[in-house]
Amino acid sequence: MSGTHELKETTYGRSLAKGMLAGLIGGVVATAAKTLAERIYPPRTHGEPEPPEVLAEKVVGHELAGAQKEVAVESIHWGFGALTGAAYGALAEYYPAATAKDGAGFGLALSSLTHGTVLPAMGLGAEPEEQTARERTSEMATHLVYGVVTETVRRVVRKMLG
Repeated sequence: MSGTHELKETTYGRSLAKGMLAGLIGGVVATAAKTLAERIYPPRTHGEPEPPEVLAEKVVGHELAGAQKEVAVESIHWGFGALTGAAYGALAEYYPAATAKDGAGFGLALSSLTHGTVLPAMGLGAEPEEQTARERTSEMATHLVYGVVTETVRRVVRKMLG
């Protein structure tokens, strides 16, 4: 464990609520950053549906269109980003090594877990071997952005919370 993490723990102790709040705020800001990064380097360029779209339609049992589809997709996207950030904030509070590499490891692990395992298993995304190189590299790059931004914001907010 690095000296920075030890100092952080002794400076203001552990708090699950403060850790989760700091992580949640970090996750929301990071979701915005990831969304912007995906506009610059989109993972799907041939009209493939986004995983939140597939999930929303599976949940309701039919295709969604227009505003209904947009609200469902955005709710899932932003909700997942915020909740993942909150979970990360809780983990960081009790296992500071999780913040190593300024959140880069967290972002890459999240990419592997979601796009490499869980989404394909749930039928919400292509199996890793069926994904294009662009999709794989875009997801890794944009999740890296998500992880680093989550950690950067989480650290600042957590310090502000004392």
